[in-house]
Amino acid sequence: MRREFFIGVILFALTATVFWQVGSHDFIAFDDPEYVIDNPMVRAGLTLQGLKWAFSTFAAANWHPLTWLSHMLDCELFGLNPGRHHLASLFFHLLNTLLLFLVLVKMTTALWRSAVVAALFAIHPLHVESVAWIAERKDVLSTSFWMLTLWAYSRYAEKPGRTSYLVALILYALGLMAKPMLVTLPFVLILLDYWPLGRWPTGGLVHEPRQHGGRVASLFREKTPFILLAALSSTVTLIAQWQGGAVSPTEIIPLGVRLCNALVAYLLYLVKMVWPVGLAVFYPHPGPSLPLWLVLLAILVLVGVTLWVLRAGTGQPYLVTGWLWYLGTLLPVIGLIQVGDQAMADRYSYIPLIGPFMMISWGLPALAARWRLPRILLPILTATALSALLCVSWVQVRHWRDSVTLFAHTLSVTTNNSRMHNNLANVLARQGKIEEALTHYEEALVIQPNAPQAQSNLGAVLVSMGRVEEGIGHYREALRLDPNLAAVHNNLGVVLAEQGKSEEALRHYLKAIELRPDYAEAHNNLGNLLADHGKLAEAVARFQEALRLQPFYPDAYNNLGVALARQDRLREAIPHFERALELQPDFEQARRNLATALQQEAQSGLPPAQP
Repeated sequence: MRREFFIGVILFALTATVFWQVGSHDFIAFDDPEYVIDNPMVRAGLTLQGLKWAFSTFAAANWHPLTWLSHMLDCELFGLNPGRHHLASLFFHLLNTLLLFLVLVKMTTALWRSAVVAALFAIHPLHVESVAWIAERKDVLSTSFWMLTLWAYSRYAEKPGRTSYLVALILYALGLMAKPMLVTLPFVLILLDYWPLGRWPTGGLVHEPRQHGGRVASLFREKTPFILLAALSSTVTLIAQWQGGAVSPTEIIPLGVRLCNALVAYLLYLVKMVWPVGLAVFYPHPGPSLPLWLVLLAILVLVGVTLWVLRAGTGQPYLVTGWLWYLGTLLPVIGLIQVGDQAMADRYSYIPLIGPFMMISWGLPALAARWRLPRILLPILTATALSALLCVSWVQVRHWRDSVTLFAHTLSVTTNNSRMHNNLANVLARQGKIEEALTHYEEALVIQPNAPQAQSNLGAVLVSMGRVEEGIGHYREALRLDPNLAAVHNNLGVVLAEQGKSEEALRHYLKAIELRPDYAEAHNNLGNLLADHGKLAEAVARFQEALRLQPFYPDAYNNLGVALARQDRLREAIPHFERALELQPDFEQARRNLATALQQEAQSGLPPAQP
């Protein structure tokens, strides 16, 4: 036990050395706004309304209520202090590292080999994205439940019983509620039954050939509840991603193109595992431009390694478990069902690389013994490799310190990256660096002229510069490319309303709401338009709908208060102004509206409104 504690301290120190710097990092303008900064439900902290929302929403094109609750807890404890949010993610990564070490020791009794797997997991550069990106809390959180499930399952395998089985099943269900990538865990449990748990016939527990079929079948039947949970989670996830528009149709990326990219991605993850350079937050999908030789090489490597592993598996079963772990756990995110427009993502390797790490940690000592190498050589090589990975990861973490640094680095290591030009331009525009922003928007459109998001963002910047007609032109081009962009309809409606083109603005607001009935901002903007034209009753209904959809929306509370006050319903208006200020204490317009309403109420001779 003393050695386990000593190794745990070393693992903690290694991980902290690489990642402690995230405590001074900022939010990233890529998913972090949707998950935290611009999400009023999350910013409000832990609330009953937030709890209901977390379990009922498909926001971010996913259903992961525990992830939402995790972000809410951070906001409850730390507000919008990004460093604290980052350190919370680091806590889960540290926990995962220690749990992985303890689980492997429990299953294999191989102390130092388990420690090497945990160290590789802790500090590998491919894992930086999962830890240093606040929006990827779902990665580290779900993996905690993955590791806890493995721990509970190993206890069940050691001494079968209903309690230990039920604990494992509950932990697995919780993990699925943090990230649906855990759908492959039942498959991994079957692999662990083969090695290291030795529950398959080849493990020596069953020697009667007639019993083999029944024994294997019972192991699969044992996983039925896990498989049912995985199937349910997969179904819900597909529905959420389709409704969120995250799944690319086969007309855009054909199935053959996806298959070729998937094969190459399997190979590239392994290459980056061995040689982790050129890591980026976003790798553009190559479409049909992948060279044939690369696809054929990927097929050759994958088939060759698989055949070798299956042949060597009798004497070296860890090769089978490790390799099939890698292939199987990557399958949901390898791109056959294309979610987003990336070719691959570092975060997708967080769990899958544990398989190759096990192959390395058990395979190299066996190879060294066969070749009769000096015993000191392997520890020296291990320490050298870990030191190199630590240095590379430390540098990679620094790239995540803010949005400009991260996006600029990504552009330096990738080509034809329209998405990153667009994202960098957005950040520069918010910083007031308009000319630089325009350059990157234009570059994004050179690379991908049919990118509606870049057209829309360029339109927004041009409008902010006073070049309204040019901006409107880009908004219209974005809608020509994709008429179903609710946000663009809403934003164009705002610009048209400011120009006095109310009829056209109305059409765009209504279209935005048709496309996204839960679009609270569009309801709020439509309410403003109706109120401006004296349709106060209809405006009140729209503001109320916006607040039903988004209960922590200070602008909607203020606007509802104004509409009620204009109907001389001061008693009803005042609590809405107060609520707006409660949610946003520096909301000066709401403060002025509240002061005016209180003064008018006092002058009317009515009793003050009750709090």
